Amino acid sequence: MEYRPLGKTGIKVSEVSLGTWAIGGSWGKTSDEQSLDALHYAIEAGVNFFDTADVYGDGHSEELLAKATKGKEEQIYFATKFCRQGNLQARDNYSYDKVREYCEASLKRLGREAIDLYQIHCPPTDILKEGEVFDVLDRLQKEGKIKHYGVSVETVEEGLICLEHPNVQALQVIFNIFRQKPLEQLFPEAEKKGVGILARVPLASGLLTGKFSLDYQFEKDDHRSFNENGEAFNVGETFAGLGFKKGVALSEQLKWIEDGRDSMGQAAIRWVLDQQGITCAIPGFKTKKQVISNLGSAEQKKFSDAELGKLQAFYQDYVEGYIRGPY
Repeated sequence: MEYRPLGKTGIKVSEVSLGTWAIGGSWGKTSDEQSLDALHYAIEAGVNFFDTADVYGDGHSEELLAKATKGKEEQIYFATKFCRQGNLQARDNYSYDKVREYCEASLKRLGREAIDLYQIHCPPTDILKEGEVFDVLDRLQKEGKIKHYGVSVETVEEGLICLEHPNVQALQVIFNIFRQKPLEQLFPEAEKKGVGILARVPLASGLLTGKFSLDYQFEKDDHRSFNENGEAFNVGETFAGLGFKKGVALSEQLKWIEDGRDSMGQAAIRWVLDQQGITCAIPGFKTKKQVISNLGSAEQKKFSDAELGKLQAFYQDYVEGYIRGPY
């Protein structure tokens, strides 16, 4: 496992780290036994950074992480997120008292005295523009509740707003072969300011594994069923903003990326790792088998300049115009 600096925090994290939305909920059936087995395997394989949130299974993913890392607290870093348990639009949802309440609840579930990276969880753009929430995070940092903070954003504009605040150490963004816009301006600016980039949804909700057919049916409690068109939250979080059928068709045109590599999914994560400014990819998982596949991405053949150029042209010519929602 290779490790990369997380902004200016002094922390080095595994280049393939893991997101825990799927083991918390909203991705179909889960098994705590399988989840813990997968977490233990990941840690033994060298993963030292996990991303979670207080709304993943209403805190369940945080509790699973606490169980899996008991006795290894000094070796494993946690990033968690807040604000989506309350009214996203309400100003008092970002007040000191409310954020401290969210923070202490996460600390209790995680079994930690301080959160390594505390992230605002996709708040409205206006909240970021007003900026008071950053003062709140500065205060919690001084109190020792959090070590560092960042923001999970939906759009490039939001990411650039966050970069104006000097204590933001990381941005979490939707980034994959179907979502290349951050490469143009956001990543260079973040790199210039020494801010880490966590790439979420690197497989476009599974589209980039190439395993889905047009008639595939997702479970009712899977967000790929109930949020395909943004019915529950930002449409970009599901299939990177592409409709399922369009995404499947586009994925078929990308099967060539697995040439010389073990699988299409591993190639898709390798592509993410090959981009300038990326700290880590944070694919999700529900089983040990999926963790093994995700971690194997780092061992795949890197993309050549010609391949990178071909994928950039593919995005511009065939994908970008079909992405829905702000990005």
